[in-house]
Parts: sequence; structure tokens; C-alpha cells
Amino acid sequence: MMEKSKGIKRFALPVMMWLIFETIAVTLWLAKQNIFYLFNFSYIGTSLAIGFLLFQLRYRHARRVAQFLVGTYMLVYLGLICNENMQIEGFWYYLFTGVFEAATIHYAVAKIFGPLVFGRGWCGYACWTAMILDLLPYKTPQRPGKKWGWIRYVTFLLSFVFVIALFLAQVNDMERIMFRAFLIGNGLYYAVGIILAFVLKDNRAFCKYICPVAVFLKPMSYFSLMRVKCDKNKCVSCGKCKKVCPMGVDVTDNSRKRKNGTECILCYECVKACPKDAL
Repeated sequence: MMEKSKGIKRFALPVMMWLIFETIAVTLWLAKQNIFYLFNFSYIGTSLAIGFLLFQLRYRHARRVAQFLVGTYMLVYLGLICNENMQIEGFWYYLFTGVFEAATIHYAVAKIFGPLVFGRGWCGYACWTAMILDLLPYKTPQRPGKKWGWIRYVTFLLSFVFVIALFLAQVNDMERIMFRAFLIGNGLYYAVGIILAFVLKDNRAFCKYICPVAVFLKPMSYFSLMRVKCDKNKCVSCGKCKKVCPMGVDVTDNSRKRKNGTECILCYECVKACPKDAL
């Protein structure tokens, strides 16, 4: 009976994740009368479910599988092939034109309302920028964190001002400009992210200090239903979880106000490192 219970629990998270995205897929398909949404969110949900299932089966690179399945799909297919700007400029553009399509739906699901359920899971399992940065050598920070979080608010504001300026100037062919902004923006993100990673010896430095999307993600992640929690009865305070966390989260503190709590990307490196299965 015990083994059967463990087996059911193993599949619970992957199935739950798949059902959430399948519900979104069917709802948007019926609401928008566009089968693309059925394919899009079914694919993303299935990819995430595969990643969580592989994690339950203790496959070492489980998260990276989901990260590349989703990240490359969004970057190559949606971005480069379909010419959709899925960066924050694209969100502002579609929002100001009053069109609930493409980037606005993406942001609503993954970065504005979604984090209430899965926190900053986007950063850990789907972001095409982090997908590349995670390949660099500094998977755990080698130096103390900087107090540079304010920079993300500057980049956030700049993206907003950029799109507003285009509308005020009544620029022609906005779609083409948005696509070019997507290409240039991605190039800059990768360049800055890689440079910061080597300078600060931290693969996730860009995520912590520069990424404007975190402005949406952080406040919602505070209320996230999916959280890494610590069983105090099992914890021996060895500190291994803190050493391997790429975002500097104190997962031994179960409160919402724990150190860097809204930075957690649900990578579960802490869970894998815990010698007592306390997480």
C-alpha cells in the first residue's frame, strides 16, 4: 500500500501541470475559435509534464529537457518563424493595440496570473534566455549577491517608454519594428547575460538584476501555491540546500517572507541536494 501511494504521488505533479495547461488550451481554443491555442498550450503543458515526470524518476537533466522543449519552441517557432515578439516590448505593443493575442496571452498565463500557481516556474522551465545561461559554468553563485535589483525596474520602464514613443510618433509598419526589436533585444539579453555570468561568476545574474520580466513575476510569486517547503523534523541544518540554490533562496524557512523567496525558480536543486529528504 505504501509503494502504491508513493507511485500515485509521483505522477500527481506532472498530471496536475498537464491538466492546468490543457484547460487553458481548450478554453482559449473555444473562446478565440483558433486551434493554434489548443496546440500551443497543449504542447507547453505536455513538455512541462514530461520535465516534472523525469524529475520524479530522478533523471538528472529533467528540468533542462522541459526548458529546451519549451524555450526553443517559443524562440524559434513563435519568435523567428511566426515573427511574434514574445519579449516585454511585444506585450506592451499588443496591450496598447487592444489585442488579446500572442504576447498578451503569453504574459497573462506565464508571467502575471500563472505565478500565483507555479511561482517563477517560467524562469526555471521555459525562458529561452535562461536556457542558454544555464549552460554556462557558474551554476551556483561563486560570489555574494549584489544589491542591483533596481536595474530591472529601469529596463522595465525603458521597454514601456520605447513602445509608447513608437505609438506617439505614429511609426509605420509597427509589426516589422516589433520583430526587429525581438531580434535585437534577444541578442542584447544573451550578450549581457553571458558577460554578467562570467564577471559575477553567477549564471543567473541577468535574472537577478537585469531581466524586466521579474517585475511582473516577483509580486505574484509571493503568493505561489507551488513552493519548496522544509520538514523541520527531518532538517539537520547542513546548509547544502543554500549552497546549491542558484537564486540564493533560504528554503529552510517556510514563511512567505523567507530570504529571496520570490526569486525561487522551482529548479529543485535544493531537493536533490538534501541528504535527509527534508524538502
